Amino acid sequence: MSRRVRLPGAQELFRSTRPGADPLDGQVEDPESPPGPAPAPADEADEADEVPERRTGSGRVRHDEKMTVYISAEELMDLEHARLALRRQLGAAVDRGRFVREAVAIALADLDERGPESDLARRLSRS
Repeated sequence: MSRRVRLPGAQELFRSTRPGADPLDGQVEDPESPPGPAPAPADEADEADEVPERRTGSGRVRHDEKMTVYISAEELMDLEHARLALRRQLGAAVDRGRFVREAVAIALADLDERGPESDLARRLSRS
């Protein structure tokens, strides 16, 4: 009998927690195909200008992409104060990443809805 402990593999650790979203639920992926979503059919590719119904932050899921953003010490303190105020006032324990993802979703939804009149477009046109 081996004394070695069996640990879960990466597939088990990083599986989706949403029902029906587990890629191992009866679906066999082709090892020759590239990872990621399937390419859109030709008729759907022309609809790239279509506005999504409602933007939301991605929440607490495993994210495959990373982006580094440099901010000033004052901006970081403001972010932390806002995060802690949300925790104090609403009881919502939100990490910085989720806070920023939600803020980006709000800015993009406003841009989708109002275009050049959006807060984001106006602020960026001033700089």
